[in-house]
Amino acid sequence: MSSIDLPKLEKEIVIRNITQEDVLEVAALSDDSFGPNISFKREHFASQAKIFPEGQICVEYEGKIVGSCSSLIINIEDYADNHSYTAISDNGYIRNHNPDGLNLYGVEVSVHQAYRKLKLGRRLYDARKQVCKDLNLKSIIIGGRIPYYYKYSDYMSAQEYVEKVINDEIYDPVLTFQKNNGFVLKEVAPNYLPEDDASRGYATSMEWTNKEYIPK
Repeated sequence: MSSIDLPKLEKEIVIRNITQEDVLEVAALSDDSFGPNISFKREHFASQAKIFPEGQICVEYEGKIVGSCSSLIINIEDYADNHSYTAISDNGYIRNHNPDGLNLYGVEVSVHQAYRKLKLGRRLYDARKQVCKDLNLKSIIIGGRIPYYYKYSDYMSAQEYVEKVINDEIYDPVLTFQKNNGFVLKEVAPNYLPEDDASRGYATSMEWTNKEYIPK
């Protein structure tokens, strides 16, 4: 980290939409961030960029993609009985993207490990909020991992853990970040991503409300 020139970073950073030419690099970043068991692959990012290019965003620095986020539009009520990562993301392909929906759903955020102290996650969240405003969507919803839950799962329920993180009694790198970015807890979802062993398969359903939304 000491080799990174922060003023230079601020000047040269680029936030843009992901293109088909980026999908291999973005897939490698996803694999580095989450591991091969739960990361999206090249074919997923290619499908996302084709179906909803406005919702796929990356952070580029010196020609290298160092962060990315993926999303689609849905009506969250359509998934009330099956709020799972596989169902909402169409197993990563987002062929269920609904241009007439009300909610922007965030399905992944990745930041290169060497750049995680530089608030790139916040930049990606801000860019996603701008997409929500530009498209006049009611809110952003995310199913967030709770990757530190494994440290407490032997003696604490997921609901108890989440409440303690929300109350700043426990730190979780994902949930704490989301809370600090204006997202409000809706529910704790079991079996959201069973492959996510660190979260014990649980996720938090969080929502950010677009105050500029004009009902259609």
